[in-house]
Amino acid sequence: MNHYKELTVQGFWKNNPAVVQLLGLCPLLAVTGTVVNGLGLGLATTLVLLGSNITVSLVRNFVPNEIRIPIFVMVIATFVTMVELIMHAFTFELYLALGIFIPLIVTNCAIIGRAEAYASKNPVHFAAFDGLAMGLGFTMILVVLGGMRELLGFGTLFDGAELLLGEWATSLRIEVYTTDANFLLAILPPGAFLGMGLLIAAKNIIDDVIEKRAQQSQQKVVQRARVTGTDL
Repeated sequence: MNHYKELTVQGFWKNNPAVVQLLGLCPLLAVTGTVVNGLGLGLATTLVLLGSNITVSLVRNFVPNEIRIPIFVMVIATFVTMVELIMHAFTFELYLALGIFIPLIVTNCAIIGRAEAYASKNPVHFAAFDGLAMGLGFTMILVVLGGMRELLGFGTLFDGAELLLGEWATSLRIEVYTTDANFLLAILPPGAFLGMGLLIAAKNIIDDVIEKRAQQSQQKVVQRARVTGTDL
């Protein structure tokens, strides 16, 4: 259980592919104009991570070290093709909106990195959970960044949810405010860079606060131990 907890913390926070490893930034910055786009790409990446990690873990003892990277890329490409075909069949308009960035998941360094660094060295159940945690952590950043840009740029949230979830999801659209002109800085690529920088800065600030609190708690424990030792 502790190992699963550590994998969760690593995927969502300590070793998040987007804000810590800074991997997969090209699609992350390109498609996060809305929450739905970010969620769609995030779920697609998570499915590929999950499938490729499981497969790599299963074949890890049968693949020679000399050709392991090409084999891993082939495995990842297979799952990307599967996800691409599924999206083409069931979420075609979202597939068109995400465009080239669905097939480019093959080159996402976060997926290849997890296959090489973790899945190829650990049992299937751990590799599967690692892929799920890393994928959901990446998805979380996509959704948060997409929400920031959509809210500032268009004044809405979950616009176009029906592209991913079906017609019933039209009611999920939230119009926070109306404006005569969209905020172009948030919509265009510079807004993605600024938003990503703010997310990284926020995480670093939170990490510093947590570290200082941990140090203070440790100092209090040491002081209490010294006082107790003196009394004895």
